[in-house]
Amino acid sequence: MTEKEKAKLGYLYNANYDKDLCDERRNSYNICKKYNDLGFDEGKALLKNLFNKIGDNYFITPPLHVDYGYNISIGDNFYSNYNLIILDCNDVTIGNNVFIGPNCCIACAEHPLDYEMRNEGLEVAFPICIGNNVWIGANVTILAGVTIGDGAVIGAGSVVNKDIPSNVIAVGNPCKVLRKIEEKDKYKYPFYEE
Repeated sequence: MTEKEKAKLGYLYNANYDKDLCDERRNSYNICKKYNDLGFDEGKALLKNLFNKIGDNYFITPPLHVDYGYNISIGDNFYSNYNLIILDCNDVTIGNNVFIGPNCCIACAEHPLDYEMRNEGLEVAFPICIGNNVWIGANVTILAGVTIGDGAVIGAGSVVNKDIPSNVIAVGNPCKVLRKIEEKDKYKYPFYEE
């Protein structure tokens, strides 16, 4: 079984010294570098080749950094602000109408606590799923194996290490549900009226 196959199945695999995985990361780094240098308008076509899937009407503000790219599937109407990092050692699925603030990290990888195993280059990776209509605030980190439900809002600076249900506001480190999103939340900000 290849190291790539082990990663997909959630087994320990050698991410640091496997030639094929190192070459694939080098390739995605080069694509991201080109994208970041060109900017969104000129670099947009690169993302179609980098990701497994990307929907219609998206905007990813450079810089963007990913491990592989081919494990990432993104729905329609996606927006991310500056410095999105996706460590896609396993599947990362992002739904429709997702907004991500600046300096966010989505990390499928986990490393052994035992230093000898880490020094051998071993790690494990679990998929991450972000539902539809999710808003992720600035400086959020989403860790391996997490699912974020539809309509959830993740507060700035949160570290999401457990699943978050749909239609809630969740904040903190570790991230915890603060409350359900209610009808009154539509009126939090003033509307301009002529």
